[in-house]
Amino acid sequence: MNSIKKQIGLSMIELLIALAISSFLILGITQIFVDNKRNYVFQQMQASNLESGRFAALMLNDYLGKAGYRRSPSELLETAFPQRPEDGDCLQFTAGSAITGLKTDTGFCIRYQPVINGELDCQGEANSTFDDSKAFIPPPVTSMIVLAIKYLPGDSNKLHEGSLRCKSLNATAPQYVELIKGVASLRLDFGVGKTDLLEKQVSTFIPQKDWTATSGAIRSVRYQMLLASRENQRDSDDSKILTDWLENSTAAEQTIINTNDKKRIYQVAGNTQTLRNLMP
Repeated sequence: MNSIKKQIGLSMIELLIALAISSFLILGITQIFVDNKRNYVFQQMQASNLESGRFAALMLNDYLGKAGYRRSPSELLETAFPQRPEDGDCLQFTAGSAITGLKTDTGFCIRYQPVINGELDCQGEANSTFDDSKAFIPPPVTSMIVLAIKYLPGDSNKLHEGSLRCKSLNATAPQYVELIKGVASLRLDFGVGKTDLLEKQVSTFIPQKDWTATSGAIRSVRYQMLLASRENQRDSDDSKILTDWLENSTAAEQTIINTNDKKRIYQVAGNTQTLRNLMP
């Protein structure tokens, strides 16, 4: 009688147990990978919003810091900045003023004298030629740089495509060029004082859309920007930054943002910038 030889190997039960343990390990590793990837994307989007906010604030502060610049400090403001009539983009510049509001959009217009001959505007075009070989010599009015800066919202379902744009009104072919993208909303207030330019103080802040030439001379600009990432970058349904922003938003803006939120990541950047020669 032949003896029965024992088979060497894994039984079906042992194989099933090994597969079950492997499955749990794979699921755990996969979950760790997914969580790390989600956290990485969140950090990248937040960093992008922070960087965009810093850059936008730096750029706006730089432009607002130029408003009202005169090459000759002894030149009167009314002489350096004569009255400029209303045009298709900007409201009227009164004599001595270096800033005014836009006619229809959210934004503002500024003007300043060039520091040097051939100084570039926001479109990259050089200003009119003038003699800059001597210090404190006022350039001709034709070389003055006049810029219109406005906020252009993105499509209603693409909040992250809103942008800040700039146009040089003294350029050969004036057109709006994009300065920064990712701005979901912009709030702009003008700090106004008395019409007399010697009275250097801010009495109240007026929303840009409500300001007119009779409201008083603009002496400072206060702005706040809501920056947004692409959709589906936030885990939770709520965003403290967005909730705080919507508390002071109009009903129309609340509807647009809430409808198109889609779990975006938000960041707020803002500042109050006083204007050259118009504040102590």
